Amino acid sequence: MKLFISGVFILCSSMMTNDHIIFDFENNNDAKGWSVVDDVVMGGRSSGNFKVNDNGYGLFYGDVSLENNGGFSSVRYYCQPVDANDYKAFKVVVKGDGKNYQFRVKSDRYQRYSYKHEFTTNGEWQEFIIPFEQLEPTFRGRSLDMPSYPGESCEELTFLIANGTAESFELEIKSIGLVKNSQ
Repeated sequence: MKLFISGVFILCSSMMTNDHIIFDFENNNDAKGWSVVDDVVMGGRSSGNFKVNDNGYGLFYGDVSLENNGGFSSVRYYCQPVDANDYKAFKVVVKGDGKNYQFRVKSDRYQRYSYKHEFTTNGEWQEFIIPFEQLEPTFRGRSLDMPSYPGESCEELTFLIANGTAESFELEIKSIGLVKNSQ
């Protein structure tokens, strides 16, 4: 069974085959490799946090502030290079608070830009399939005139909240992976 919502396919786990798991909190309850980056790097006042919660999932939570030209919080996972050539999409399994978030990826952790896709949470566990061609290049919130994510490799994965409003947020992360078929 599959649903198509806002340009993203949401599929039942039992329908997915040929997955490659990049990070799964059910099998790895360690926050190592995850780090929070807030707008304080540019003078803002947002405060994000990350931990493994009592249920064993990653929990990204905090407050976004618009003070002092702020407005975002993010959590990043740095991984060993992952060969994505045989895949067509990312699969993220999250439980949010009804707010909009961005999923971002970098092919190389040192590249200055990333590729992003926005998604909306609904308070329940959701499985988002994000085709590579829907990951658009961006730098500091601005779209770049470049092709979408090439799907060759990835070294950095990010969840970011930046809705242009001061708000508290909470996003549980179960897993991030690659899938061979995005439809």
